[in-house]
Amino acid sequence: MDVRLTGEQRQLRDAAAKLADDLGPGSVLDLDDTARVTRLAKAVDQTGWRALRSDGATGVEVAIVAEEFGRGLVDVPFLGPVLADDLRGPADDDQRWTVAVAARAIDAQGADRALVIDDGRLLVGGVGAELPGADLTRVDAELTGRPDFLGELSADQVAQWQALALVATTADLVGVARGAQSLAVEYAKVRAQYGNTIGSYQAVAHLLAESQALIEGSISVARHAAWSVDELPHAESMRAARIAKLYCARAARTVCETAIQVHGGIGNTWECLAHVYLRRALTSTELFPVSLEEIDLGLS
Repeated sequence: MDVRLTGEQRQLRDAAAKLADDLGPGSVLDLDDTARVTRLAKAVDQTGWRALRSDGATGVEVAIVAEEFGRGLVDVPFLGPVLADDLRGPADDDQRWTVAVAARAIDAQGADRALVIDDGRLLVGGVGAELPGADLTRVDAELTGRPDFLGELSADQVAQWQALALVATTADLVGVARGAQSLAVEYAKVRAQYGNTIGSYQAVAHLLAESQALIEGSISVARHAAWSVDELPHAESMRAARIAKLYCARAARTVCETAIQVHGGIGNTWECLAHVYLRRALTSTELFPVSLEEIDLGLS
């Protein structure tokens, strides 16, 4: 396995990072800036990244975009549409598609239809009213009506899609951890106590160093899982994806909670962006959750 990104993949990463930096929310108040969200949605539409899989992109390329969007707290749909694209291929209508998990249409802002996998059957239902959720950057919605039957999926198709879903949420977790870490590091550089910036104190520096070590481990395990989606037998790619999801979920939560701690009192306020990262991390963890027992038993 060669984990290095190709030239095209680096360009994709840079483009996704620039879009997230330019139009993602820079503060909690920005989440309510409808003009910014409209510009962001239009920019993501123009990239065509929601149809990466039907354009022949690999799991690595999906993960690249998901990671940068997590880092920048991109608050328009990507995860749901790209997973729907993997299931149904190129869209031949003007409807917006997402996927449903546990009777909730995920990443469903503006979506019309949601795909459901049920025992190898591919079903589709309508998307209704928004549902309450902890994540301030993504919207879940209820399913409406009785799902219609679209077709049958083979066991291999289901397994590959599940591995991709785990990889995409894992990449989001890695990005969220990176974003929370950057927020904490920048704060530690400027916040002064007792005449010095708090980052100069060993206790704070060690916390941030430990978080960075968790992020580096997360990048490694997540990149292997992303590569495995299209390169390894499905049982092996599922195992790699489950390991990555479990490791990165735990790491991201620790990094986000550390970022709140580094911010001190302000880290526990609504105005601090750190809680938005933590909320997104917890939500991505619960999307296609993984238990240690599944990995130990080698379940496929």
